[in-house]
Amino acid sequence: MRAVVTRVTRAKVTVGEEVVGAIEEPGLLVLLGVTHTDGEEQAATMARKLHELRILREEESCATAPAPLLVVSQFTLYGDTRKGRRPSWTAAARPEHAEPLVQAVTEDLLSRGARVETGRFGASMAVESVNDGPFTVIVDV
Repeated sequence: MRAVVTRVTRAKVTVGEEVVGAIEEPGLLVLLGVTHTDGEEQAATMARKLHELRILREEESCATAPAPLLVVSQFTLYGDTRKGRRPSWTAAARPEHAEPLVQAVTEDLLSRGARVETGRFGASMAVESVNDGPFTVIVDV
């Protein structure tokens, strides 16, 4: 499981004309990708890492601030560009494997008391964010 995590002052996800998820205060935008070998263990570990990641101002985390997270599924994080000019998506999990794990991360974050907004799995989404810093990290589990 892989996440690109950006510290933001605000962010939102729109599908068509509908805002499906938004945070209007400092927090984290999480682009989350799943690969074939991921399971419940990786989902739980990712949720813990995201919640406790100390990249907010003053080395705070979403657990200590408490700041919101906007979680957006992003299969393209597993695009392989080492050969040719067209990415290969073979490392990205199929939707039937990935969707329940993205949901598991979200549910685990909620069970930890996190404030979570989400995109819409499989939809064509417009993601807007105002980066804070900018500060972006990659989290692999």
